[in-house]
Amino acid sequence: MAAGGTRNWRLVRADTDAVPPSARRFMARARQRRLRAAMPWAVGAGVLLVAGVLTWLVYGTSVLGVRNVEVVGVQVLTADQVRAAAAVQEGRPLAGVDLDRVGARIRALPPVDRVAVSRRWPGTLMIEVVERTPVAAVPAGTRFTLIDGEGVPFRTVAEQPDGLPLARLATPGRDDENTGSALTVLAALSDDLREQLIAISVASPVQIRLELRKGRVVIWGDDTDSAKKSEVATALLKQKGDEIDVSATTVVTIR
Repeated sequence: MAAGGTRNWRLVRADTDAVPPSARRFMARARQRRLRAAMPWAVGAGVLLVAGVLTWLVYGTSVLGVRNVEVVGVQVLTADQVRAAAAVQEGRPLAGVDLDRVGARIRALPPVDRVAVSRRWPGTLMIEVVERTPVAAVPAGTRFTLIDGEGVPFRTVAEQPDGLPLARLATPGRDDENTGSALTVLAALSDDLREQLIAISVASPVQIRLELRKGRVVIWGDDTDSAKKSEVATALLKQKGDEIDVSATTVVTIR
């Protein structure tokens, strides 16, 4: 004890051996429990961080942006016309491109029947186009409007394409009744009739006639029983006569 009755205290560090083994085990288990409890949070935070960085790279930067717009399947259209309709800016994040909207813009081009738009990583937008196939040419003044198998007018040309029959229609279109009748008859024609066909004329749904080579005419009537009418008319092609009337297949005339 120091002079004057005061004590001098000194803080010393106890040797580890001074801590009972049971206490050391308890503290070790406590540390392990804290680590185990914190581990899922740490892993989750790491995953979120990585996911956030990846999302930012994919959607927020041009690292995986559009570098190329590849167009296949065009014949009437050009690839540049399709790219212009797609209206996808170069460098735009590929993952952020709305494929449905791009497809809708391209389908608005009259010659396009179907289109598929897809991503090709890391930086290509693929556009696959199926154009409409013409089945007839409708005279329109000095030009010709091409229609497909659904009656859709999609292209106007200066000359009648080889191998394509004329369709004499006042108002060609998908919803036009006369156009529908013409397409029904054209689809039912035999190869022999199709080979000789020059034009199909539809003044009304019940006034259909075929104009064949050598000035021959087939009076078709309406578009009902077209398969049967085609069979009968084909059989009569070998007979003499300029006009074949199959409007009533039970009473066929040729003169």
